[in-house]
Amino acid sequence: MSEPFVAEIRIFAGNFAPRGWAFCDGQLLPISQNTALFSLIGTVYGGDGRSTTALPNLQGRAPMHPGRGPGLTSRRLGEKVGTETVTLTEAQIPSHRHTLRAAMATGTSSAPSTTTSMGGSFPIQIYNSDDQNLSDMAAETLSTAGGNQSHENVQPYLTLNFIIALVGLYPSHS
Repeated sequence: MSEPFVAEIRIFAGNFAPRGWAFCDGQLLPISQNTALFSLIGTVYGGDGRSTTALPNLQGRAPMHPGRGPGLTSRRLGEKVGTETVTLTEAQIPSHRHTLRAAMATGTSSAPSTTTSMGGSFPIQIYNSDDQNLSDMAAETLSTAGGNQSHENVQPYLTLNFIIALVGLYPSHS
């Protein structure tokens, strides 16, 4: 394997960081022992810039190129964006309505059919009526859906480690 550049990040399938590398887990490192690394990444990923610098934290995150592409919003180096769970607000759900309709007429069947608005098997009898004078039942009849719980918002993934070179060749500007 070729000698890495200081601050180079690679994907590593092992369960340990090899010698001269560290996991990209946001840990703080002393600048005094990592001067070359600090000169490249500074405090972009954290640290106080006097005695510590932080490594990028790629735990649960997908790497993304900084800048702006066609039709994309601008992203700066080290910016953290996105969330693993999302709670939808009423404004984010398409406008829709749930109603339950009923008639006062006597039913003509004790078994649900394809013309019954609530098809399927139920422990109660559902009556099908030919009555065209259906009325909406009171809004309180149906319970509110939702409940402000979040849902997972994570793309499919394979868990691997990202490691960053602490030692190696110092990259030159081209």
